Amino acid sequence: MKTTKFLSVAFFTLVLGATSYAQKAVTVGGAPMYPNKNIIENAVNSKDHTTLVAAVKAAGLVETLQGKGPFTVFAPTNAAFNKLPKGTVDNLLKPENKKMLQTVLTYHVVAGKWNAADIAKAIKEGKGKATLKTVSGGTLTAWMKGKKLYITDEKGSASEVTIADVNQSNGVIHVVNTVLLPKS
Repeated sequence: MKTTKFLSVAFFTLVLGATSYAQKAVTVGGAPMYPNKNIIENAVNSKDHTTLVAAVKAAGLVETLQGKGPFTVFAPTNAAFNKLPKGTVDNLLKPENKKMLQTVLTYHVVAGKWNAADIAKAIKEGKGKATLKTVSGGTLTAWMKGKKLYITDEKGSASEVTIADVNQSNGVIHVVNTVLLPKS
């Protein structure tokens, strides 16, 4: 009887502890990103992602990224957008460039939930590189340098994952320091 009671208490403690751990928030851009909120609900609070959020709204992708998913999003920071040639962001945000903006943004999204360990495993299996198919139909190449994860776009620009595994209710975000661009 005591053993059963002990095991019940131990099991309850283990489950409660695992649940509490799974619900831990990661801070991005000064704001906690909660695993029980979706990509948009979290991203709107990050002061480092105001340009990305404005772009997602202008592209009409809010509803999509609030959807069930799961999605893996390589989320460029404001500093990443600032690396683009002057005027690029303003030009992309114009209503007449909505289709181009959608292509650029969906190029940062991969179907499924790819956490850093999954990507690292694919890189190992690919003998140093892993190809990820984006929602826009393009490809990204993942690779590692030491323990750092990088994503290279079709134009050859590399972006470092600065914060990995920001879990969301509908996927995962990996913060990147460079905007990824498709071939055309």
